[in-house]
Amino acid sequence: MKRRIAREMAVQSLYQLEMTDVTPEQAVDMIVSESNQEENEIGLKPEHAHAMHTHVLEWVRETWKKRDEIDTILARYLKGWQVDRLSRVDRQVLRLACYEMAFRTDVPPKVAINEAIILAKHFGTEESGKFVNGVLGQMLRDRGGQQGGADAGAGGSLHRNDDEPADGTAMESDLRG
Repeated sequence: MKRRIAREMAVQSLYQLEMTDVTPEQAVDMIVSESNQEENEIGLKPEHAHAMHTHVLEWVRETWKKRDEIDTILARYLKGWQVDRLSRVDRQVLRLACYEMAFRTDVPPKVAINEAIILAKHFGTEESGKFVNGVLGQMLRDRGGQQGGADAGAGGSLHRNDDEPADGTAMESDLRG
């Protein structure tokens, strides 16, 4: 089980929150319920969907709660754009990545950016990936590689090889971040 799948579920849940009048809990429950089916879009094994619920819910709840602050941060890096004028997909991807970069210390900023680019390409367009990269790259440069007050940019890798244990199961600590 990979963090990327948890991020996919988080972006889908954030999108659901913006489109409907549901709580973060209800949005995550809907996505997890869909993932519990044997054949699901994400390709997640049903037994892993429940294990990810707590972590996805934490990301979604915190990102949604801090969305005004996150949108203020993002607005500084949107050249010629307003947050509310972005596509809904790009907005949710940027919000999640900004949350990881600004409020969490357990995810290297370059990893958050790389994952956001992949999510933007997956859920949006090829141009979405370039746009997300430009916005978050400038945010990283302005922050001097810092995240949540900790200097995590110096050795951050663009690719993670440790997202999935060899046996395919995720430890609770592996899902955080």
